[in-house]
Amino acid sequence: MLDAGPNQEVLIVDEKRVVERQSVTTPPADTTTYVEPVAEPVRAPAPVSNTSVVSETVRHSPSGAEVARRVVVFIFGIIQALIVIRIVLLLADANQANQLVRFLYDTSAFFVGPFEGILNTNAVQAGASIFDIAALVALIGWTILEVLIIALIGIARREP
Repeated sequence: MLDAGPNQEVLIVDEKRVVERQSVTTPPADTTTYVEPVAEPVRAPAPVSNTSVVSETVRHSPSGAEVARRVVVFIFGIIQALIVIRIVLLLADANQANQLVRFLYDTSAFFVGPFEGILNTNAVQAGASIFDIAALVALIGWTILEVLIIALIGIARREP
């Protein structure tokens, strides 16, 4: 719950937008004037009436569905990046004895594994370079899964 101070009201428009309005009212100024007798008449200033100053602050925060969509995009982005790095490293014939290269191969193998064997050929080799077809199929498969999950989140967040 949002805490509103004195003279402050909090309006929740929807789950993504919070509008705070604060009104400050100033009392009228003292209109008593002291005029010394002089040769010319002196005009007293016009009385000041109540004035009101309204300030408005609008804060936008993402809805729960938007947060879920961002998390899905982030997680699948990491998976897709690992698979693309795997494809590039295999094409470049990276040294598999290197610990970083070994870590990337092992980590990406977890995501490529379910897609191995879908096609009759998992890899094409030319010289020392290897084109990992299973990794390409995995990249396409994970991207399709990401799009389906994002569409499901989009359907769930629609209002009637």
